[in-house]
Amino acid sequence: MDLIDRALEFEKTKMRSLSTSDRVKISREAKALILDLNQIYKAKKDDKIMDIMKRLTVIKRKVEKRLKGAPLTAHSF
Repeated sequence: MDLIDRALEFEKTKMRSLSTSDRVKISREAKALILDLNQIYKAKKDDKIMDIMKRLTVIKRKVEKRLKGAPLTAHSF
C-alpha cells in the first residue's frame, strides 16, 4: 500500500507559483501514479483506489491546462 500513501502525499503538495519545469514534473508524476494505481485497481476493484485516481486526474488536468496556456483567439479586423 506504499503506492497509495505516495498518491495521498502527492495530493497534498502545494500547487502555487510553480515553474514550467515543476508543472511538467508534477504532470508526469501524476500520470505515473495513476497508471500504477490502475494496475492495482484492475486486480482489486476497490472503489477507494478509483476515487484516488479521479482526484489525481483532476490535479493533472489543472496542471496541464496551465502548461498549455489559454488558446489564442483569431481576431478579425
